[in-house]
Amino acid sequence: MTHADFVHLRVHSAYSLAEGALRIPQLVELCRDKKMPAVAITDTSNLFGALEFSMAAAKAGIQPIVGCQIALSVDLDPDAARKGANGANLNDDGDQLVLLVQTEAGYQNLLRIVSRSFVEMADDGRPMVQIEDLTGATDGLIALSGGVAGRPGRLLGEGQADAAEAALLQLAGLFPGRFYVEIQRHNIDSEDRLEQAFLELAYKHDLPLVATNEAFFTDEAMYEAHDALLCISQSAYVSQSARRRVTTDHRFKSAAEMRALFADLPEAIDNTLVIAQRCSFMPTESPPMLPPFPTADGSTEEEALRAESETGLEVRLEAHVYEDGMDAAAREAAAKPYRERLRYELETIVNMGFPVY
Repeated sequence: MTHADFVHLRVHSAYSLAEGALRIPQLVELCRDKKMPAVAITDTSNLFGALEFSMAAAKAGIQPIVGCQIALSVDLDPDAARKGANGANLNDDGDQLVLLVQTEAGYQNLLRIVSRSFVEMADDGRPMVQIEDLTGATDGLIALSGGVAGRPGRLLGEGQADAAEAALLQLAGLFPGRFYVEIQRHNIDSEDRLEQAFLELAYKHDLPLVATNEAFFTDEAMYEAHDALLCISQSAYVSQSARRRVTTDHRFKSAAEMRALFADLPEAIDNTLVIAQRCSFMPTESPPMLPPFPTADGSTEEEALRAESETGLEVRLEAHVYEDGMDAAAREAAAKPYRERLRYELETIVNMGFPVY
């Protein structure tokens, strides 16, 4: 085999703001070094890096898989806060669901889902998705269950086994034939405690497993720097106990490490390659798409821009440059540098094709 037999499907780049510490060129280089044929970028609630990532990965001969980790809105009793392995409150972040793009239609659906999450934000300004909004918007998308931070995982952790099973089936129904039960091993107590329940539900309902390792940074040596980044994002101190933490296992592991870690579940590792083979879309560069600017008198957009700019300049010259008692020559001399600068700026805008903007 000329390439590695595992593909990372849960990677947070630096576009997972104040959370991920993997720059796009660095991520591509890691894949080349580890001979990985493909990689997915799944930044938190955004697609900011999708185009840069796709172009860089494709140029390096690596298959880019565009994805996103979205947050499903949760209505919970605030007095029943769910605690993570480190004691931090996890309710506020919603239930994780990972969406991976298979096709052009899937990419368009993901764009709409992510855009809507920003339009209909939570009260505190965090983008959230209502699960009802996924109905009819999942074609061309593969979904990963989110592990212990997903909806089935949260409910299992709260002792609601029946509700967890119902949530799993609801998600599987939204992504028929494209839903995977995610198994993670980051050396976290909750993952160890709930794994058997995940396996039993997956086997009971004939749902495929997939092994993922949520990568936020390159290697173990970068752990402390990344932990400091998380502190900055939370306005917290490194010494604080009740704050979000990850582990040294949240690094970009090699295929050999992942094979060894999941030696008892080889099908979960194999399915990372299956998912990569099922994803065949990447965004490409396109010219800017700007809306037309209607003009009342039939003039062109360039003519309208020049007229508005020149009118505005005259108002400002009268208010801020011309002085009482100036004759026409003095006024013209005072205005000359401003007129020249306006001509220069307008020519730059027109030559770039942006007068409508």
